[in-house]
Amino acid sequence: LAGGIILGVALWLRHDSQTTNILYLHLGEKQAPNTFYVGIYILIAVGAVMMFVGFLGCYGAIQESQCLLGTFFTCLVILFACEVAAGIWGFVNKDQIAKDVKQFYDQAFQQALMAESDANNGKAVVKTFHETLDCCGPDSVIGAATHLWREDLCSRKDSILKTFETVSCHKKIDELFSGKLYVIGIVAIVVAVIMIFEMILSMVLCCGIRNSSVY
Repeated sequence: LAGGIILGVALWLRHDSQTTNILYLHLGEKQAPNTFYVGIYILIAVGAVMMFVGFLGCYGAIQESQCLLGTFFTCLVILFACEVAAGIWGFVNKDQIAKDVKQFYDQAFQQALMAESDANNGKAVVKTFHETLDCCGPDSVIGAATHLWREDLCSRKDSILKTFETVSCHKKIDELFSGKLYVIGIVAIVVAVIMIFEMILSMVLCCGIRNSSVY
């Protein structure tokens, strides 16, 4: 069940419309940073393996097999180590992910303001950011100004007041990835606690089977 939950959350994050719309963009020959997906693929792999290992543990418990339960325990230790390593990697790179995406947006925004932007699809990339995240410009001042003289880049607001209340895309990008990483962190902590109990109980059961076989 824990493996299925991890797999489900990872697949949801992988196919979330906001992240896929942004992270599949190309600016000329340059692709949007997809470091975020590395952590997602790790979660998918861990979830799938945990489902198989969970079945192995259940079957070993039913058959009262010390070999299967020992294999189950070993697999759990390996998965736990992988999860800890992935958690450390995610914590180290959590700010870098948003930073890379913001740099990609800034490059597209600069090219979209240039006359030759049609040649490198900078305008299309910027409009996708603006429509997906409901933002405009790298900061609120530039975003408000862009609304006034470049309506082809930002969606038209109903009033001048709403125009100056536009949220910057840098802030929206930070909110997007911090929210996703927060979900990943919660799932990882819950599963880590479950795995610790699984390892303890599997060893208790394995020792109980070994002691009962003596008598």
